[in-house]
Amino acid sequence: MESHNACPNCCAQCIDACLMCIKFMVADSPFTKEACKLCADICKWCAEQCQQHEHDHCQVCAASCLTCAEACYQYAA
Repeated sequence: MESHNACPNCCAQCIDACLMCIKFMVADSPFTKEACKLCADICKWCAEQCQQHEHDHCQVCAASCLTCAEACYQYAA
């Protein structure tokens, strides 16, 4: 099925952002809060893209991304 939004590639970008955030946390980087904010923004964007599709895997991805975004926003606060 053809997609008319960023859903096909947002998940890969979301994974990369989450991995970056984890690496910053493990390294106890002084930029962890900024990394978490960026990760949250990317996860929120990914959720918005995936929510537009009715596929089960897209809905599961969207829910997971929103959970991650919420946690990252809290950490970044």
